[in-house]
Amino acid sequence: MEDRVRIRSEEVLSDDWAVLKKTVLDYRRRDGQWETQVRQTYDRGDGAVILPYDPQRSTVLLVRQFRYPAYVTGHREPLIEACAGLLDENDPETAIRKEAEEELGYRLKDIERLFSPYMSPGSVTERLWFFVARYSPADRISAGGGAPEEGEDIEVLEMPLDEALAGIADGRIVDAKTIILIQHLKLNPVTA
Repeated sequence: MEDRVRIRSEEVLSDDWAVLKKTVLDYRRRDGQWETQVRQTYDRGDGAVILPYDPQRSTVLLVRQFRYPAYVTGHREPLIEACAGLLDENDPETAIRKEAEEELGYRLKDIERLFSPYMSPGSVTERLWFFVARYSPADRISAGGGAPEEGEDIEVLEMPLDEALAGIADGRIVDAKTIILIQHLKLNPVTA
């Protein structure tokens, strides 16, 4: 692709919680014709997400938290989500272990990396690393709830996997990363 993309200009439109850039580029189409395109990219860094599963009790750990972008577009309830966070300066596994302790209050041992898709590649640069892990009540080290100093107000939810699946069907769970992980777990059961 290097011979098909020529950057003409980049302009930073916003540099606050993330960086929003406007880029003007020339792109050579498959038919050989060059066209000028204008694109915006939103870069807040890569992240990781995990769905802990207790195979003995067939339960999963999720979180419920307020998400302003969902609220402003009409979803008035806090979202039910899998535990997730930005990588910051960490590798994906280290980052998600820290998030699980901070948000869920669990120290997870056996973490399995699944895949790392781009979540919205039309405008967002984020790549999200997906994980599953076994857990049991013995792995709990705190009440969880996130970092209040970072504006987090997170409720920890433990629910049967079948209830989580029903939550997708009835619209209680509308977060894409969470839907992907719940469906993955249902299609690829973790045994005790």
